[in-house]
Amino acid sequence: MANERLRAALLERGATVAELAETIQVDAKTVERWITQGRTPYRKHRFAVASFLGAEETYLWPDALTPQQAAAVSESEIVTIYPHRWAVPRDAWGRLFLGAQREIGVLVYSGTFLAQDTGIMRLFAEKAKAGARVRILLGDPDSPEVARRGADEGIGDGMAAQVRLSLVLYQPLRRLEGVEVRLHRTILYNSVYRADDQLLANMHVYGTPAADAPVMHLRKVLGGGMVSTYVDSFEAVWANATPVES
Repeated sequence: MANERLRAALLERGATVAELAETIQVDAKTVERWITQGRTPYRKHRFAVASFLGAEETYLWPDALTPQQAAAVSESEIVTIYPHRWAVPRDAWGRLFLGAQREIGVLVYSGTFLAQDTGIMRLFAEKAKAGARVRILLGDPDSPEVARRGADEGIGDGMAAQVRLSLVLYQPLRRLEGVEVRLHRTILYNSVYRADDQLLANMHVYGTPAADAPVMHLRKVLGGGMVSTYVDSFEAVWANATPVES
């Protein structure tokens, strides 16, 4: 069967079979066979094609990796795990966002600890001015989801109050080009702090404040799927969130 995913990825990239073949140093007829006959390349070529097209190897060739190989690749995306958010060193947050060139994303209910960090706020502003896209997703303080999370953490209306505080603290950033803030009405299972292809995922645990819950530091690896899963989740929430007027 033809590999329509590979064909579509080439079209989206605006590349030709000849350009791909030249880039990864194989014969153009070989690439044609990958597309028209659905042949599976050697793994080194799958990596090279995925990198050139900006696509996931597992998307282009979903049956190419054994479950064990797929698990091993995804496991390699884990940089470290912290037992609690408060155990993440402050400079780890700074290094994460400092390394962003294209994209900074924050998906939280309130994330007040971050909004209160003037150094991080200054860094967000600098990144936005340098051309990075900065997107902040906060919980809608009037939503039942925020009320439920407040009840789960044992702080009741305090969660909505924290969201409103974060909105005030983000107000100077919201005036900058490249910074967008939206409100969501989503049940969050993790808070996500993204910088390009790295992120910190703060798990949500019932009855436990987010600051006491574990955090995973992930870095995208070609062929891995963990970072992509969190990024896709961020985009899904963003698409359905309501912009905050400046």
